[in-house]
Amino acid sequence: MGSIIPLLTEVEKQSISERQALPEKYLGLSDAEMDARIASARDTLGRRLVILGHHYQRDEVIKFADYIGDSFKLSRQVANRPEADYVVFCGVHFMAESADVLCAPHQQVILPDLAAGCSMADMADPEQLETCWDELVQMQAMWGPPSDGTGSQWGPPSGGTASQWGPPSGGPGGRQGIVPVTYINSAAAIKSFVGERGGTVCTSSNAAATLKWGFEHGDKILFLPDQHLGRNTAYKMGIPLDEMVVWDPHEMFGGLDPEQVKRARMILWKGHCSVHERFTVAQIAQLRKQHPGIKVIVHPEVPWEVVQAADDSGSTEYIIKTVKDSPPGSIWAVGTEVHLVNRLGNEVAPDRTVLSLDQFGCLCSTMFRVSPNHLLWILEELVEGRVHNRIVVPEEQKHWTRVALDRMLSIQ
Repeated sequence: MGSIIPLLTEVEKQSISERQALPEKYLGLSDAEMDARIASARDTLGRRLVILGHHYQRDEVIKFADYIGDSFKLSRQVANRPEADYVVFCGVHFMAESADVLCAPHQQVILPDLAAGCSMADMADPEQLETCWDELVQMQAMWGPPSDGTGSQWGPPSGGTASQWGPPSGGPGGRQGIVPVTYINSAAAIKSFVGERGGTVCTSSNAAATLKWGFEHGDKILFLPDQHLGRNTAYKMGIPLDEMVVWDPHEMFGGLDPEQVKRARMILWKGHCSVHERFTVAQIAQLRKQHPGIKVIVHPEVPWEVVQAADDSGSTEYIIKTVKDSPPGSIWAVGTEVHLVNRLGNEVAPDRTVLSLDQFGCLCSTMFRVSPNHLLWILEELVEGRVHNRIVVPEEQKHWTRVALDRMLSIQ
């Protein structure tokens, strides 16, 4: 596996000019020169700068990070550096948005390459979610009054629209018909929509606690954008697969009939992570054959059958801790992004062996777009007082996004 990353890096260097345009002077630089100049600019900016590096980021970039972690952990670290004027987020777009929502008014959040997006986040479009919400209201109206016997009717309260209110409270104690929950891997517009309608955000670390909270407040959960995280978490909590349905935003009424939605407890948005969906049961079987006694741990964004075939599953932070705490001599196959797997393997060697479940390397291509060249350009321009690639969440979205994130923080 160690030979794959240098190969990927060399291929990337040849195509760097095909992404966000860089001035010519930032192309063709040696690694040594970039390292020296990045370090110099970083030192010049001092405490005015904080660099955040996601676990999936490449080594050439993450070594300059002040904080390393998953997306939400990194966004919260901004509070530890109130004196910083510039927050350079070496990650992808939705992560920088969360940082902008949580940072102080004087702080500017910067993404080194605006081409660094997230295919999963892009699978949940705000207009599609509006349509989904309206159609769910229509479906609930077909069911008649809720089963609690109160006689309350589904549908928007008087004076409001379905789009504004969504599925309303329909039972005792103000319970909602459907509680929306979005994975943190989603755009600020999605988080804002969810927050305004009584929902919350979750991470892979607290997904189970979030679903428990959701069912305390409503009868069903609309979970987006990653169907696999929703399915795997709910199943682990004891919800059977036949009480889950997949909502296809490209189909009228999600490709479902009202009776299917009525029976379901989990309505899963048809989205996925392009990296984690590549892992398969066949890969697990092959590695077990090659390495008898190997332990397999995967991220819960992988398909359900892969989680069932693995020994364990959990968030990025959980994977790291589990492998590091394992007995000396342990051999692990890890099903998540290749840069994290490779870095983890180097950290625990030689006492433990870590292999990628996908032996060809499972790369997050959008995260990979944040190159040392882009980081150098951003930092040297900051030294000159010029800010590029600032990420700003509109004020009308920022409030409800913050509400959704604060709800998540309150969930134990």
